[in-house]
Amino acid sequence: MPETGFAIRRVGFWTAVTIVMGNMIGSGIFLLPASLAPYGAISLAGWIVSAGGSILLAVVFARLARARPVTGGPYAYTRLAFGDLAGFLVAWGYWVSVWCTLAALAVAFVGYLDPFVPSVVREPASAAILAIAAVWILTAVNARGIAAAGRVQVVTTVLKLVPLAIVGFAGLFFVNPSHFAVTDRSLRSLAHGTTATATLTLWAFLGLECATIPAGDIENPAVTIPRATVIGTAITAIVYIASTIGVMGLIAPETLGRTPAPYAEAARALAGNGAAAVVAAGAAISCFGALNGWILVAGQLPGAVAQDGLFPRIFAKTSARGIPVAALVIGSALATALIAMNYTRGLVDLFTFIILLATLSTLVPYSFCSVAGLLNRDSGGGRRPSVVHVLAFAYSLWAIAGAGADVVYWGFLLLIAGLPVYVTVKR
Repeated sequence: MPETGFAIRRVGFWTAVTIVMGNMIGSGIFLLPASLAPYGAISLAGWIVSAGGSILLAVVFARLARARPVTGGPYAYTRLAFGDLAGFLVAWGYWVSVWCTLAALAVAFVGYLDPFVPSVVREPASAAILAIAAVWILTAVNARGIAAAGRVQVVTTVLKLVPLAIVGFAGLFFVNPSHFAVTDRSLRSLAHGTTATATLTLWAFLGLECATIPAGDIENPAVTIPRATVIGTAITAIVYIASTIGVMGLIAPETLGRTPAPYAEAARALAGNGAAAVVAAGAAISCFGALNGWILVAGQLPGAVAQDGLFPRIFAKTSARGIPVAALVIGSALATALIAMNYTRGLVDLFTFIILLATLSTLVPYSFCSVAGLLNRDSGGGRRPSVVHVLAFAYSLWAIAGAGADVVYWGFLLLIAGLPVYVTVKR
């Protein structure tokens, strides 16, 4: 997932596009090639499916923003369409995805330290400790009230795009077709592989709705948000697919599946250890910056919902500097627990499990918003069901199924666990 953007008063079109792309292009693409390595060419089919589904979702959010440009994004749209309970479930699921994202970003950050401290990164226990330390260091920074300004977004965005452009696109000229071989070509295997990789790659598109969240701060939101959401998602899809082909074409699948830093490994194949170190440093800094931004969201999101009376009051409490410290600590504590309970899986397997859990938690809000659009004639609902909204809902449901029984099991438990919280708050 991706690095968070920050609302700036009177944001224009291109800045909104940057927010959309900046939120999507984060840790996901930097570690995903390792998770996709076992699938070979099937992973490219997964990318195409997830890109198409993400553009459908982008159109859904574009229509909702055009019809009702309100601040709050998926949570606000769902609450307006279905009431408090549905709004709470979407906010709860989105919040779960945020602190899952904290864990994934921390894991990805540690993975890209491999060229510098391999003995630490390749040992599951020490890698988990380092990831947890990164979470709490940045939680302390956010608790002190240090704001990550909009100009920091420019720096981290450049650092993210450099390894993608250099390694990904340069690798296109050295593609080894044998790296994309598929051993089992049965229809069942191809269908299963496409579904699994489409769900994995959807993680890299999470954040496509972020331009809808600060609607009150965007210039002419009814026009700017829809255009920025769709164009930003389309450009990001092109970058993702091209760079993944470059990395997979450079590194043999058996090696790629084990490396915690795929782009650094690809840079090593292209230009040696020096290039690998530069790319790894850029990716690590990018993940670290993204982690900082999403920790901020982990405090602000539940705080806003608590102010609406749908989350416990503790999330709305702020320090003397106006920082929701309690919400920050709770989110970081949950991310810490997620890393600690699963660290024995190994870095790549841990990342894969966490991104599937975060993706599932976000697909619930996406599903609600897809159906919410059908209730609003101005957003494409009309008297007949909109094809875009129906397809977006079907895609969300299909992606949920693709997450696998283990992830759906834990994701469902996490979602239902929120119901006692809702009852307590309402009483």
